[in-house]
Amino acid sequence: MKIYNVLIALCLCAFFTFVSSDSPEAMRDLVTDFPGQSGVSFRHYAGYVPVDTTNERAMFYWFFEAMSLPNQKPLVLWLNGGPGCSSVGYGATQEIGPFLVDNKGNSTKFNPYAWNKEANILFLESPVGVGFSYSNTTSDYKKIGDDFTGRDAYTFIQKWLERFPAYRENDFYIAGESYAGKYIPELAEIVYDKNNDNSSLPIKLKGILLGNPETSDAEEWDGYVDYAWSHAVISDETYGVIKKSCNFSSSITWDIKECKDSVDEIVKQYHKIDQYSLYTPTCIGNSTLNSSVGLTRFKTYLANSKEMPSLNGNYDPCLDDYTRVFYNRADVQKALHASDGVHLKNWSICNDDIFDNWADSNPSVLPIYKKLIAGGFRIWVYSGDTDGRVPVLGTRYCIKKLELPIKTSWRPWYHEKQVSGWLQEYEGLTFGTFKGAGHDVPSFKPSESLAFFSAFLKGVLPPLSP
Repeated sequence: MKIYNVLIALCLCAFFTFVSSDSPEAMRDLVTDFPGQSGVSFRHYAGYVPVDTTNERAMFYWFFEAMSLPNQKPLVLWLNGGPGCSSVGYGATQEIGPFLVDNKGNSTKFNPYAWNKEANILFLESPVGVGFSYSNTTSDYKKIGDDFTGRDAYTFIQKWLERFPAYRENDFYIAGESYAGKYIPELAEIVYDKNNDNSSLPIKLKGILLGNPETSDAEEWDGYVDYAWSHAVISDETYGVIKKSCNFSSSITWDIKECKDSVDEIVKQYHKIDQYSLYTPTCIGNSTLNSSVGLTRFKTYLANSKEMPSLNGNYDPCLDDYTRVFYNRADVQKALHASDGVHLKNWSICNDDIFDNWADSNPSVLPIYKKLIAGGFRIWVYSGDTDGRVPVLGTRYCIKKLELPIKTSWRPWYHEKQVSGWLQEYEGLTFGTFKGAGHDVPSFKPSESLAFFSAFLKGVLPPLSP
């Protein structure tokens, strides 16, 4: 019994030594009265990290310690895309966080498949203008694009690690989905380059995990069209006109009326259903999914740009409405240190102004993939196969362009003795699908996605037999 008590004392000592290494700023960010958090064993923090004191630019984060052994488990940064959509609103409370919005925004429920079972998870609202992140310099909002977002995100990581120095030596991964398919490789490249030139303290980046990611515009437009046709969303005639008149590798393709009009026809048909989840109902009520305003903005952007349109959307569009209600509550904002609970912030799940004024978008991050593969980083990509917005076909076309040797041929992968999807392992990249999942995979397949995430962190393939 004495030995047992000594061991307990040593464990507690080690735990509190780890905890006490947090800075005073971190302890001020500790969340203690978030709705629905009673009874949990882990700690979580939320607040602002300044990334530019001159322009008064600050980014909002929400960090969850791993449910066990946080000092030993990796640190994972999660990013949603849009561009202009909130990682707190989507990733944290609709997908992989421990508290999921529930009951039309009136409460939360515990997520038994939260990813902080396997890692420390850090959600970032990026760039400024998204969610609670802000700049007090108006001109900043006219500069926001891929480059601006990547630089601010890197500054955020370094500043956050100053606030939480205990995690400086933890293995670091970047994960996310949708337009973050561009954010993530771009940020990983910055980390890689900064580590190599010794211009700042090193970050122990080990790999990236990307879900239904926007990757390379030309290949994804082809995939977008082919998927819509192969899933009977458009007619043979519309498909034929697109294949004849559109060359998505050329910027002038959008000057061809037949091409633009036929692609707009895909958009019209998708606005009758949920293009992010082809086989589930749409939200009836306040959702803007079927609104003429949403359709008009989508069409206008297609007519004036070769880039892919906005990546808003989720499995249940009504969840967006519930989440909006939740984060505009005074008690929620105060608990998360987003406001004082009196002077409330106007929180939205996606900021269309960010998207409409996006300054620069990398047409393809495949060259960055090649650079990261050569650098020895772990890269896993996954696709929900009922997503029409960033469909599995487009992602397969992108991966094919890398021309990577195959290590493990195409085959099913299993979870709880059932086929969960299909998988192929390449030299330097692993690609997996999720059977029956839409755009935001963890919303559809929470148990399977947690198992896939766990395999990714361990660097081993998920089970390839029942």
